[in-house]
Amino acid sequence: MPGRLEPTDLTIAMPALVALIGPNGGGKTSLLRALAGAERSKGRVTIDGEDVDSAPPARRPRLLTFLPASRDLVWPISARAVIALGLPLPDPSRVAQLVEALELGALADRPVDRLSTGERARVLLARALAPRPRLLLLDEPLSNLDPYWVVRTLEILRGAASGPSAVLIAVHDLGQLDAFDRALLVNRGRLIGDGKPAEITASAAFGEAFRVERDSAGWRIRRPADPRSSP
Repeated sequence: MPGRLEPTDLTIAMPALVALIGPNGGGKTSLLRALAGAERSKGRVTIDGEDVDSAPPARRPRLLTFLPASRDLVWPISARAVIALGLPLPDPSRVAQLVEALELGALADRPVDRLSTGERARVLLARALAPRPRLLLLDEPLSNLDPYWVVRTLEILRGAASGPSAVLIAVHDLGQLDAFDRALLVNRGRLIGDGKPAEITASAAFGEAFRVERDSAGWRIRRPADPRSSP
């Protein structure tokens, strides 16, 4: 696999809500893009034994969808139309269901290029959810959301993961990890941790990757063992 990601084997059992964590530049986005087939020169992704790359175009969205970190939308089309683009076949009832779930009723017929970043994030999430994929890959979907929408989005994704499906989410806010079934830790392009969130955050690999550690007050900087390395 190209870029920052080293050869990686990964199995995700369904249903599951999985957090993907790691320092900036550690390989989170590269892993998501490789799984989505957006940045992969070799390797395979299979879902229940079905090869995603070999699936017909109409079948692929039902297997896997990918939401990049960018929330930019320059098309002057309605939010409702953007959501419908996620469907392999027209399904107005599914679009209406997502408009209601993500509270987009007042925005559904407005051009998406006139929405705020947080509003566009909800529209794009709805588009990714639309085909009910077995594997949903999300790069920082909780960024630019106010507290209500962070909690509500996690509720929606928990529901999506009970399909049975799997939802893999790149996360920066470590305070959100308790909402997940499993955490994957990547650093320097390698998968170096895989387990329950509490196990991962207590591990030596986590401290080395993030250079922080827990204490009774929360998080603190993990100081180098050699005092000569301090500024």
